Amino acid sequence: MPPRHPGLPALMLALLMGPLAPARAESLPPPRPPELPGPAALPDHTVRPRLGLVLSGGGARGLAHVGVLKVLEREHIPVDVIAGTSMGAIIGGLYASGMNARELERELQQIAWDRMFASRVERQLLSQRRKEEDFEFSAVLELGLRGGEVRVPQSTLSSRGLDALLRRLTLPVRSVDHFDQLPTPFRAVATDMETGAQVVAESGDLAQALRSSMSVPGVFAPVESDEGRILGDGGLVNNLPVDVARRMGAERVIAINVGTPLSGRDSLNSLVGVTAQMINILTEQNVQRSIASLWQEDLLITPSLQGLGSGNFERGKDFIALGEAAAEQALPQLRVFAVTPEAYADWLLARTRTQPAAPALAGISFVGSEVANPERFKDQLETRPGQVFDAERAERDARFLASSGDYVRVDYHVEEHSEGNQLVFSMEDKPWGPNYFRAGIDLSTDFNGESAFNLRISHNRHWLTPHGTEWRNQLTIGQTPRLYTELYHPLIQKLGTSNDWFVSSWGEIERHNLTLYNAETGQGLARLGRKSLTYGLDVGQPWGRLGEVRLGLVREHWRVHPDLITVDPGQLGNADQQRLDKTWTETGLRLKLVVDQLDFANFPQRGYRTTFEHIAGTQTQPGGRRDAFSRTELQGTLATSVGRHTLNLHLRGFNAHQPEDSAQGPYSLGGFQQLSGYQPGQLTGNTLLFGRVTYYQRLAQTPVLTRGFFVGGSLEAGNAWDTRQNVSLRGLKLAGSLFIGADTGLGPLYLGLGKGKTTDTAVYLFIGRP
Repeated sequence: MPPRHPGLPALMLALLMGPLAPARAESLPPPRPPELPGPAALPDHTVRPRLGLVLSGGGARGLAHVGVLKVLEREHIPVDVIAGTSMGAIIGGLYASGMNARELERELQQIAWDRMFASRVERQLLSQRRKEEDFEFSAVLELGLRGGEVRVPQSTLSSRGLDALLRRLTLPVRSVDHFDQLPTPFRAVATDMETGAQVVAESGDLAQALRSSMSVPGVFAPVESDEGRILGDGGLVNNLPVDVARRMGAERVIAINVGTPLSGRDSLNSLVGVTAQMINILTEQNVQRSIASLWQEDLLITPSLQGLGSGNFERGKDFIALGEAAAEQALPQLRVFAVTPEAYADWLLARTRTQPAAPALAGISFVGSEVANPERFKDQLETRPGQVFDAERAERDARFLASSGDYVRVDYHVEEHSEGNQLVFSMEDKPWGPNYFRAGIDLSTDFNGESAFNLRISHNRHWLTPHGTEWRNQLTIGQTPRLYTELYHPLIQKLGTSNDWFVSSWGEIERHNLTLYNAETGQGLARLGRKSLTYGLDVGQPWGRLGEVRLGLVREHWRVHPDLITVDPGQLGNADQQRLDKTWTETGLRLKLVVDQLDFANFPQRGYRTTFEHIAGTQTQPGGRRDAFSRTELQGTLATSVGRHTLNLHLRGFNAHQPEDSAQGPYSLGGFQQLSGYQPGQLTGNTLLFGRVTYYQRLAQTPVLTRGFFVGGSLEAGNAWDTRQNVSLRGLKLAGSLFIGADTGLGPLYLGLGKGKTTDTAVYLFIGRP
C-alpha cells in the first residue's frame, strides 16, 4: 500500500486499460452463421433460447456491469451462462455464485478502495518493527536480493485486499469443483504469460480463477495455477469473450463492453502514452473481433463512461448508475429476452445458494512459503483447532500473517482430509526477499546559505533462522555519517503466558554537528563535532499490534571537539569549555515503551502514538570520576480527521538529571515545527517542554509516487530550562508555521515558513523528517 499511494492505481490501471470509451448501446446486425456451436450436447430448450451474458474487462469501469445486472433483474431477464474477463470476470463470477445485483452493489460500495490495493496491510496492524521502519524510510520503494541477484517487485499494487474480498464472497460455493455446478454456469478468461495462450477457467478454486483473470501486468502480480501456469490478465487475449459463451451453449448473447478504444494523436507524446496505446491496440483488436462475431439476435451494450477512468474505483456509485442508464436506453432490445414473472421466479429459486454449515476445524496448516516459517506464528492466530470455521476470524489471521511483510499473497481455504477439515493458509513469498533494501534522502536548505544532505540506505535480512531471526542495517552517508546494526531474535521459551518475547543486540556509530547559539539572539557561537559509539542488549515483548516494550543495558562512548568557534572562547562558559576534546563513557539501564496506532508515519490522519523512555546509570568522565545520571522522555501524538481535514496534536516532555559539566547533550528545541523561526538547537537545557497543534488538508491532486499533497499550518509553544525547578509556563516561547507538503517515496517533503514571537521569518525546504 504501504504507507498507501493512490496515484499509482489511477496511473497504472489507466495505463494498462487505456483512455475513455464513448457511449454506445446498440444491437449489431451481422449475419448469423449457418450453424450453432455444439447445442446437441445441451438440454432441449423448448421455451426460450439459452442466454449468455458476456462481461468485459476495464478496471474500475467494470463496476458498470452491476448497473446492467440491476436492470436485467428488474426486467425479469434470466441469464443461463456467464463468461467474463478481468473485472468482468469478478462481477460475473460473483453473480454466478448466487449473489444478486443488490448484494453486489452493497458489497462493492462499502469497500474502502484506497486500502483495497495497498501494498501492505494497514499500518496499525503491522508489528512494531515494521512500523518503526516507516519513520526512517518510505515503504514505497523496496528492492530485494535473492541468489546474488537484485530483484524488484513484480507489481505496483498488492492484490491482498482483493484476494481476501473474493475469498469471503465466494465462501458459500467453496465446495464447488466445476463452475457448471454454480447457480449459474460460469467461465473466466486469463492469459498464459509464458505462451500467450488463452486460458479458460472452468473448474477449481473460484476465488483464484477470478483473481487470475484480473492479474493486470505491472499492476498485480501474476498467479501461478495448480497446473503450474503463470496466469495474467485475460484482457490481453480476449477482453470480451463472446466465443467462450458460445462454447457454453449460449444461443443468444448480451455483451457488455466497458473496455477502451484507441487514444488519439495527442496522447502519443510521452512514454506513458505510447505504452498505453500499445496495450490498447492488443486489447481493442480482440474486442473488435468479438463484436464482429455477434449475431443479429444478440445485443451489445456499451455504457457511456466519459470522464471516468479505469483507476477511479472510488467512483463506484457513478459507474453503477451509468451502467444502469445504458441498460435503460437498451430496454426495447433487452425486453426481447424477458420471461414471465412465474418463469423468472423459478429461475431465481434454482439460483438460490444455500449457505453450507460452517465445518469444525481439526487443524491448521501452511503451504507455499519456501523462505519464511509461518508455523512460528501458529499459537498467535485467533483460529484454533477444534473451533468452528469463522471466515472473519480467518481473514484477520491472514492479515496478521501478511503483516510480517514477507509475502505478496496470503490466502486461506478449508480442505477436507481424512483426519478432519483443515484450515489451510496459502502464502507466496516475495520474490525479491528475504534481503530487503530501501533508500531515503535528507535534503534541506534555509535559503540563507545553510544546506545539508544525507543519503540513507537500509538493509533487512529476514528469517536468518526458522524462529524468525532478523538482521537490520542502516547506513547514512553525508553530513551526518551513521552506521547502525541490530540482530533481533525471537525467543523459543515462553516467559510467563506469552511466547513472543525477543532479545535484541544492537550497535551504532555516528558523527553529527552541534551548533551552540545565543539563546536570545540566535547568534551562532560555535560549531562542534560529536562522535559516538553506542551499543546495547535488550529483552522485549510486542504488545500485540499496539507496540512493544524493551528493557536493556546501554553503553555509550563519545567525544566532542570544536570544529569552529566564531566568538571569544570565554563566551562559551566554563561548562561548555570543560566538555570539549574529552572522551566520556556512559552505562545505563533503559526502559522503552512504544504504543503506535497512527495510520501513517508522515502526515497521519487518524490514530495515536506514545513513547516513553527512561535511562539511568553512571557517567564516567575523563580522570575516572563517576556520577549518577537519569533521563526521562515522554512524547505523544494524536491525529483525527473529518474528510480531508486533519488536526494533529503533539506533546513532548524531557528531563535530564546529570552533572553540570556532563557532555551528554545538549537537549534542544528549534527548527521547523520544533519552535519554527528559531535556529535548530537554539534553545538548550536539561528540561524541555513542547506542544504543537497542526492543521493540514489533503489536496485532491495525488501525483505519482506520493500519498498526496497537504497544505496547513502549526501553532507551537515550548522552551528549555537548565533545571526542572526553573520550569515556568510563563516562560514558554511561541511560534508557528505555514507549509505545503507531500508524502513522497523518498520521505516527507516540506516547503514552509516559520516565525517565532521574537524571531525573523524563516524559510524551509527539505525532504526528510523535520
